[in-house]
Amino acid sequence: MVEGKRQKQIAGLLNEEMNVIFQRLGLNMIDGGMVSISSVKVTPDLLEARFYLSFFQVKDVKAALHKIEDRHHDIKKELAAHVRHQLRSIPVLKFFHDDTLDHVFKMEELFKKIEEEKKSRPD
Repeated sequence: MVEGKRQKQIAGLLNEEMNVIFQRLGLNMIDGGMVSISSVKVTPDLLEARFYLSFFQVKDVKAALHKIEDRHHDIKKELAAHVRHQLRSIPVLKFFHDDTLDHVFKMEELFKKIEEEKKSRPD
């Protein structure tokens, strides 16, 4: 399904504002690791925003995600204060773990192993 222009605009606005809110609330650094918003998807009816979070060197991702969800009310309150003039209603915020970075690291390791095996194998 193709994302509409308005969906992309709202997703961009929410991404910018949410990055500032995460910094202000101290949610960008959890358990000695870094949390960043990798992407934002907004439903076609603009009632739900899905935030995909990337965790770097966070020991327990589930616990970190739980901490963020515990602060849901504070996050939504801050967001409402920042975008009240741009949006009629604040969408429902949902947070998900974006594990694409994990897959990238695994793929890089596999490629390194394959390359090492090619070098060590006599032809």
